[in-house]
Amino acid sequence: MMELKNNQAALILEVDEDGGVSVNVASGDDNGPAGAICQAIAVKLMQDEAFQAEIMDMLEVEEREAE
Repeated sequence: MMELKNNQAALILEVDEDGGVSVNVASGDDNGPAGAICQAIAVKLMQDEAFQAEIMDMLEVEEREAE
């Protein structure tokens, strides 16, 4: 397990067997700017359907390019 410094934060993405994605935030300081940025990204990932579609489109392009 990685230990985060107070000025660090990380998004933890988990994909279940059905393809559902959950997003969690780990932070050395939950009230610090890094944690706040990660939390904002997590909210956008989970609530912004256009952003989700953009990410999925990017994955599809990468998969096609890899073939």
